[in-house]
Amino acid sequence: MGVGGRGPGGRGDRRVVPLLAFLGVMAYSLSMAVVTPALPLIQRDLQTSAGGAAWALTAMTLSAAVGTPVIGRLGDLFGPRRVLLAVLAVTVVGMVVAALARSLPLLLAGRVLAGAGGGVFPLAYTIIREVSPPHRTASAVGLMSSMLGLGGAVSWVIAGPVIDWFGWRWLLWVPVAGLVPGMAAAWWIVPRSTGRTGARIDWWGAVLFAAWMVGGLTALTQAPARGWTDPLLLALLAAAALLAACWLAVESKVAEPLVDLRVMRIRGVWTANVASVLAGYALMAGGVLFPLLVQAPAGGGFGFGGSATQAALLQLPASVGMTVAGFAAGALDVRIGSRTVLLAGASMALAGYGYVAFAHEEMWQLYAASTVRGIGLGLAYAAVANLVVAAVPAGQTGVATGVNTLIRTVGASLGTQASAAIITASATAGGTPTEGGFVAGFLAAAATMAAAMVFALLAPGRRAGPAARRTGPH
Repeated sequence: MGVGGRGPGGRGDRRVVPLLAFLGVMAYSLSMAVVTPALPLIQRDLQTSAGGAAWALTAMTLSAAVGTPVIGRLGDLFGPRRVLLAVLAVTVVGMVVAALARSLPLLLAGRVLAGAGGGVFPLAYTIIREVSPPHRTASAVGLMSSMLGLGGAVSWVIAGPVIDWFGWRWLLWVPVAGLVPGMAAAWWIVPRSTGRTGARIDWWGAVLFAAWMVGGLTALTQAPARGWTDPLLLALLAAAALLAACWLAVESKVAEPLVDLRVMRIRGVWTANVASVLAGYALMAGGVLFPLLVQAPAGGGFGFGGSATQAALLQLPASVGMTVAGFAAGALDVRIGSRTVLLAGASMALAGYGYVAFAHEEMWQLYAASTVRGIGLGLAYAAVANLVVAAVPAGQTGVATGVNTLIRTVGASLGTQASAAIITASATAGGTPTEGGFVAGFLAAAATMAAAMVFALLAPGRRAGPAARRTGPH
């Protein structure tokens, strides 16, 4: 897949293309994160339940999870620039619909459309790989990964003032203000790609993939409310398993599958994907446990009785640390390799969670532990992305990184649900969480990082990623 010239559209300076990709990723992560602090207001204004309001986050998460690998594959087949412009347009339309919605169904429809923005991740990785010199690719990928943390940090900083001064709907307009000029910049700057002549889309694979992912993730997100023994939830899980088996059968037989299973078996890919599940779990476990601990009643001997604002401020240093670590990960990758960066990041996250499991009497201890785990996860997120990019052929970058992004989302969902379940199971008869529940939750997150260290050791070393420079299976 070649990169076109500097004709009309796609004629900007290629040195700023990665910057555009970074900003697009940050705008999407911001649009995902800004809804969380607004959920109580959405519940009140749209006259729905807490569960109904929570679907404003769940709908976009499901849409992004299903669409990201498909969009990545489309970028591999037809060129990332063309697909990126379409994705940005759909995302903006979805955000506008959500911001203007006066009913819950319309809000959810807008959030589903906006979930297409998850496709900016694999498209950005593909674009960076095309336009960046090989010795700068790792730095650019690491920098883009840091936008995840930066988007979360920005959302926590602006959420309070925007809601207080303008109302929660304006939170949904903030990403639009960045994406509309971003679309124009993408048209002007991102180089054209020739795509693949005669390429075909595995539509059966795409439909089956979407079906089993929606069923599985819906069951996962609804488990805390319904319970794991709920008949509908069990039926969804059974249907998802059956559809997944059908999908695997289709993908193993078609000439041009949506996801080439041979690529998924490359050592640099499968080790990075397993580590991504674990890192996603650890990231969202902290997102649940730290705020709950800050807001737990102080009279219990371990909580702080803090406000929602204090809980949000605790997340800010971790987000900044994650952003800085993403910036640094690329330079470290060049010097010591992605495997070592992943090992270092997992070790730091393990240390942060292990420390706070036993030392949480003072707020400074929470800040220290949260910041250390944020830096560690920033390194880990950048490392797994670089492992995948280095391991796969250029024509598979979009779909491989799309699957990796999806897997991180699954891990994040597991981290949210499992941590909430641990806290709930430890609660007293009055519903108050106990200190033992928080200790168990932090130790579970530490255990996932210990496991990530094992898979970091199994990942290929610096000289074991030549697939990035050769032709591979399609």
